[in-house]
Order: sequence, then C-alpha cells, then structure tokens
Amino acid sequence: MDGFEVSNRVSGTVHGNVFQGGNVTVHMGAKHRTPHQVRRPNGPFVNREAELAALTAALVPVDEGRRGIVVLTGLGGVGKTELIAKFTDESRAHFPDGDLYADLQAYRHQGGVDLPALLGGFLRALGVKPPAAEAERFTEFRTATAGRRCLFVLDNVEHAAEVRALLPSSGLVVVASRRRLAALRMDGADVRQLGPLSTTAGADLVRTWLDSGRGTDGELAELVELCGGLPLALSVVGSQLLDRDHVAVGRVVAELRDREGKSAVLNDEEGDLRPTYDLVYERLTPHGRALYHVIGVHSGPFVSAELARAAGVERAVAALKELRDVHLLDEVVDSGPDELYRAHDVVRSHAHHHTRELPGRTELLARVVAYFRGRASVADRAMGSRLRVQEPSGDELPGFASYAEALEWLYAERADLRSAVEAAAGQGWHGEVWRLCESLWRLYHDRKLYQDWIATHRLGVESALWDNQPDAVVRMRNQLARAHLERKEFALAEEQLELAAEQVPRVAHRPLVGALHETDGLLCLADGRTARAVERFTLALEENRGDVHGEIVQSYNVAQALIADGRPEQALTVLDEARERAVATKDTDMLMKLPLVRARAHRALGRLDLAVADAAECVERAEVLSQYAKEAQAHTLLVELAEELGDAALAERSRARLRELQGR
Repeated sequence: MDGFEVSNRVSGTVHGNVFQGGNVTVHMGAKHRTPHQVRRPNGPFVNREAELAALTAALVPVDEGRRGIVVLTGLGGVGKTELIAKFTDESRAHFPDGDLYADLQAYRHQGGVDLPALLGGFLRALGVKPPAAEAERFTEFRTATAGRRCLFVLDNVEHAAEVRALLPSSGLVVVASRRRLAALRMDGADVRQLGPLSTTAGADLVRTWLDSGRGTDGELAELVELCGGLPLALSVVGSQLLDRDHVAVGRVVAELRDREGKSAVLNDEEGDLRPTYDLVYERLTPHGRALYHVIGVHSGPFVSAELARAAGVERAVAALKELRDVHLLDEVVDSGPDELYRAHDVVRSHAHHHTRELPGRTELLARVVAYFRGRASVADRAMGSRLRVQEPSGDELPGFASYAEALEWLYAERADLRSAVEAAAGQGWHGEVWRLCESLWRLYHDRKLYQDWIATHRLGVESALWDNQPDAVVRMRNQLARAHLERKEFALAEEQLELAAEQVPRVAHRPLVGALHETDGLLCLADGRTARAVERFTLALEENRGDVHGEIVQSYNVAQALIADGRPEQALTVLDEARERAVATKDTDMLMKLPLVRARAHRALGRLDLAVADAAECVERAEVLSQYAKEAQAHTLLVELAEELGDAALAERSRARLRELQGR
C-alpha cells in the first residue's frame, strides 16, 4: 500500500515541525505569523493631539481584555488614515496579536458590503480557517477574538450597521468614515470629527518639508487655504515643491489661484480640489501621467507594476515610485505575490474625472481588462488541470510558482478582478466576461466568496448568451449552480441546471454535460437522494469516457454516492479501478483524494484498521501537495477512527495537526 503499514495505531516522534511515525512523515508547519496590516506613517504630523489622546485612552479597556471603539470622521483627505497609521506605529506594543486593516470600499458592491468575505480575510489573518457557511463566520470571529489584543481598522465605513457586524469580542476597533456615524455612541464608541487643518497648523506642516525661509507666512497661509486645509492635498503639492526646489512657493500659489480660484463645490459634502490635483498632474513625467490614466479608467482599488506594463506604461516601476513619492499612491501591506498600490478616494475621483474624455480611453480600458483576463487564466492554469472552455491566454504575463501563490494573487486582486468583469460587461465585451469568470472558479470555490461568485457569474451567463457560446453558457450556469448549492439554495441551483440543460443539444464538449450531471449528483447527495446521486454520477462518468482524469474524478464521485447509499463494497470496486488509472497516468491529485473515500468505505464495513491506513495515505499525499483542506478532512476522519479504536494518542496527534491547519 505504497509504503504504508496497515495498522490500527500510528506511533512516532515529533522533531520540531516534523512528525515521523512508521513510514509516515508529516511536516507540521511553521508557527502562525502575527499580522501587521496597517501601513507605516508617511512623514511629519501636526495638530491632532485631541484625537491621539482619544485613541490612547481607548487602550485602557484593550489592556484589560475588553473592547474599545473609536470612530474618526471627516472629509476625504483630511488625514484620518495617516492619524491611524501614526497611532498604530506608536502603540503596536499594546497589540501583541497583531493589527488588521480592511478597506470596506474594496468589499462594497451596489451599496452593500460583503461582510462574510471580509471576515474570512480577518479569520485567515488570525490563523483560523473560515467556516464555509457565511453565517457561521460572525460567531467564529467573535470566538477567535475572545481574549486577543488586536487592533482592527475599518476604513471607508458608510453605515453603523457595518461596524456592529464586525465587532470583535475584545481588542480595539478604529473606524474611519466620511459620515458622522453618531449612532455608534450607543455601542460605547468615542466619535471624533476631524476638521481641516487651521492655517497655522497647515503652514507648520508645510514648513516641516521645506528649507528654512522658503515661502513667506502669507504664501504658506494662502497655500493651506487653496488646499482646503486638507493634509493629503498639502502633501501632494508639498512633494512637488520638494522635487523642484527652484520653484517658489509664491509661484505655486499663483498658479492655484489662477485655476478657477478657490475650490469650487462639487456637492454638498466636500469641496473639489481639482485645481490642486490638475497642477500636480501636469507636473508628472510622461510615464507618471500614463499611470495616472490607468488609475482613471480602472475602477478597481489597486494598481501594480504588472498592470501598468500591460496597459502600456513605460518605466512602470519608476512611475509607481513617482506617484508614491507625491502621495498619489500608498503601498498596500500584505498584498500577496505582487506589490499593490492604492490611490486615495480623492485621487481616484480626480483621475476618473480627468480621463473621462481621454483620447484612447476605451483602448486603455481594454488593455486593463485584457491584463486581468490573461493573468487570471495564468493563475487558473497554475492551479492544476481541469476542463476549460477557453483557450489558454496570458502566456506573456508573469507566472506563478505554485497553487498557493496563484491563489494568493487571485485573492489579493479579487476586487480588481470583479471590477474588470463589470467593466467588460458594461462595454459589451462578452467574451472577456465569461472567460474571466471561468478562470475565477478556483478562487471563489476555495475562498467561498459567494457574493462575488454569484454577481460575476450572473454577468457571465448573460455574456455567454450574447456571445452565442453554448459551451460557455453551460459552464457559467454550472459554476453558478455550484455557488447556490454550497449556500444550500437548492431551488436556485436546480433552476440553473435546468436552464443549462436547454443548451445541451448544442454543446460541443461533452464533458461539460458530464459536469452538469456531476453538480446534479452533488445536489442529490446534499438533500438525501442517494440512489439518484449514483445515477447522475454514473451519467457523468459516461460523458467523460476518453478523458482519463475525468473518468477518475467521476468514479470518485460514484464511490462517494455508493457509500452514502449503503453500498460500500461496490464503492471499493469502483475505487480500485480508478486507482489503477490514476497510478498509470500519475494523477497525483486524485491519488491523494481516492484513499480518503476508501477509508470511509472500509469504515462502513467495520474494517477500521484498513480505514486508518487509507486515511494516513491521504494525509501523506495531501501534505506533499500542500492540500491543507483535504489533509484536514483526513485528520478529522482519523480522530473519529481513533476514538472508535480507543487510540487516544492517534486522536490527539490528529487534533494537534488540525489546530495547526486552521491557519492554512
């Protein structure tokens, strides 16, 4: 049995992070990394003593193991994020369990925030595996944060209810919002409104950047007034003054004054500092302006060197540095395999306005969408072979070294990917829409981002229909059905399968029909129709004849259904045949999965020693492939088997490994 000793007990020794027992070696994994997601402060800081004192006072309940809440409200660019960065930098010792950051704008769609997806990110950062069921993530988050001393920063909050849903059991919650959110006082929050800097404070801030004597008091005061007293606008203009020390402060003031005078009002809440940003934009280098155009046409929150290059920006790295140096971009902490940068909302708004009539705007947007479609395809293919309707694309783009790296890129870019889908749909680029959705399958299935999954795939279905691609229609409806199935929305899943079946006579790739039968079989298993599940998986198997991997996958499904239907002996026969094909074709993924189903069949027959050996084989193979979810399933079964056998040592070893796998 591939070097495994058939026994009902496993014994061994732990050496650091490695457990060795018999012929089984399992690497236990390194200690969970403490998250530090709040960026460092950018530079000098003035005139926020009262707000810093309020944040410092909120440390008292945190140090006592309780919860504190501070809400910072004010105009965009008034300095909320910089204030939080300074406080965090000075107070990290109070948060030994880490600091976590979430920009709710990246999770917001059509007015609502995908709170379960946000909590999934927080839980993973804390080393806890998020439950697949969305509702369970809220209770799991409260459990995981009990007794922990963490800082949670919630940026771009719009409603008090968003904060209430994300409150931990203990730790400090700092909220940044343009809205007042006074209702959070009922939850014990200290609500503070940040106003623009006074003329004196603003001038003091500018003086920290400039050489002594540069600019008169009057010139600095007028500069502060023209920038609305907003630290972000002052930082942008100040950075340009630093880069061009031959330019007099008075000249900059005169230029700003000439550009429509003082700020014209865009809406009732905020002033429009367009003249300030127009001046900065015009002084960017050609490649800096080209990157600014990308920010303007791309509705997603992030940009990267890879995106900039694909969009045609020359000297992309230098362009990113230039915009970072003048405070038009901030680097994103813990951004995954690529370095990501985020533009402030005020900057993005100006960039969008500036590029509204840009010549070649549509072509630039097309390059942005093509980048995300191509890179998603590269990531999808890096995560293993599976049936795909689209041809491979993106080979000219950077690749990924592993499944995990590809998944991390997809997850870090999830908001950009969704924006690309929506932008393509808005332009009527139907082929781009459904191809992007097809490549996002593993991201959505693995990370359980149900709201993004359903929203993008509804667009994918519509685009595939417009594109007159029946194979793509079936693929989109099947992937959408799987999302509804996982959410236990069985009627909606069945509706999508029925609509997909209407396209079956026009389908060219018959394995797609097998995929429909497979999803129908999973639906039958979920609601207890085990005999029908066997029938549907058998039909899926027949549709995959000639595709050895597809045959193995469907045999695996047939065997699971047979066990559920009380026919474990038949299941073992099916599994033996599938294993022979997997060995012959070196199908490592299925060689890892098949033993777990064998273990369940042997358990159903009372052969617990064989069940332990099969589950142990699954553990070993899953560990080699870094398939932590499957390894966790095998250890869960081993715990149950150990309890039935009375093997306390085996049960404890598997429980210990399960605890370590939580963060994976």
